[in-house]
Amino acid sequence: MRALLPAVLVSAAVLPIGTAAQASTCSVPSLGTLTRADLPAGASVVDCQATGRVLRLGNAGVEIPAPGHGVGVAAVSATGAEQVFQVSVSDDGRISYPQSTEHNAGGAGIMASPSACSDGAYSLTGTEWFGTKYKWYIGDGGMPGALSQSKAQAAFADVINNITGSYNDCGLTDQVSALSQYMGTTTYESDISSSTTCTTPDGESTWDAGNLSTGVLAATCWWYQPSGQATNLTVEADVRYNTTDYNFTDSPSTCTSQYDVREVGTHEAGHVFGLGHVGSGHTNLTMYTASSACDTKERTLGKGDVLGLRALY
Repeated sequence: MRALLPAVLVSAAVLPIGTAAQASTCSVPSLGTLTRADLPAGASVVDCQATGRVLRLGNAGVEIPAPGHGVGVAAVSATGAEQVFQVSVSDDGRISYPQSTEHNAGGAGIMASPSACSDGAYSLTGTEWFGTKYKWYIGDGGMPGALSQSKAQAAFADVINNITGSYNDCGLTDQVSALSQYMGTTTYESDISSSTTCTTPDGESTWDAGNLSTGVLAATCWWYQPSGQATNLTVEADVRYNTTDYNFTDSPSTCTSQYDVREVGTHEAGHVFGLGHVGSGHTNLTMYTASSACDTKERTLGKGDVLGLRALY
């Protein structure tokens, strides 16, 4: 397995992998953050000296990884302006922006969304844990909802189990082989900066809380090894709740304006295991692009969420 090096982002609504034209010259600014326009698909991050630079899309970003590595980010907002994007760098240094792949997404834009158990839509980021456990830690700082370390561990374990155990009310059996293992607390933090940028991975998949970009409720970053195939090997995935700008609760029965720790966490755990977003017309699925205060329905997977996991595992 390659040693992890600086990471890169990809977008769920960006240029497809392998866009042909290779940039013969570079016009990358010497300072500041970069955009996809600065590094079009096919450009060499080596020739353009872009490795380690920050590339941003909207209110999220990534540090561009070295050749042979990739990174993805999902940033969810309270308003529904959620985004997912990824960046891959091939072994020869060429950058690409893989798109999430949608399945059974018919019905988008209809007046009323299907029920969770009749909506088979799902989206895949093209990353997964190939036959390996997702080994995760929790940070040693404050937790969402002011939970203690032990209660936070229980909540996070529950949301991860919602994914690996296909937890649903639709009568769908668990056929998902994904596995996880809690490793304890760590002094390492999620490799997600206060500007919602995926930074250099540290080798530990950490769940914690802290500051993110204004408007971002929670974020997930994942790092992977591009394979050139339909799916890529995930090697680390971190999650952070934005406790600077938002309040969370693990007691939804007494909720007033807080966000449910387990609903938000189940959605983010979906990203950890390779699920992308579904949009309008699919509001009853866990991977719908928005979370609302005091809502708990995304704790329970819908048909499409389960089908997506089955397609991966």
